Amino acid sequence: MSKNTVSARFRRVDVDEYDENKFVDEEDGGENQLGPDEAESGVMCRVCILNSPFTGNLIEALHAVLKNPPINTKNQNVKDRAEGLVLKVLSAFKSSDIEKAVQSLDKNGVDLLMKYIYKGFEKPSENSSAVLLQWHEKALAAGGVGSIVRVLTARKTV
Repeated sequence: MSKNTVSARFRRVDVDEYDENKFVDEEDGGENQLGPDEAESGVMCRVCILNSPFTGNLIEALHAVLKNPPINTKNQNVKDRAEGLVLKVLSAFKSSDIEKAVQSLDKNGVDLLMKYIYKGFEKPSENSSAVLLQWHEKALAAGGVGSIVRVLTARKTV
């Protein structure tokens, strides 16, 4: 007679295993990531605020806080501390020195700065939006629209 053709074996095959567009979250290595060194960055921030006429110190402080971003960590406290340090340094700059500081960053540094700018827009504080808008203008001029697209489409946030 006829053979049983109602087999369900094909239903046990994981078709996603063969999909080349399958997303795999690569979050390894983020547990020990502590963000910017608060001792180095905090001292640099205090020195910069006290000696604000010296733009070189402010640029060094900006590089110090952007050096070790907590991108891979899931600890929100670390991310908040890093954001606070970055915003403190950004607000210490004069309007005329912002462009010089942005020009001292490479492409990845501008993208990271743009991530912190958008993060600062999420939780505005007193007068932070005006400062962040000035930084956004200069970062956009340096990084172009591509920088905004890279930040908005990035899976890993600061």
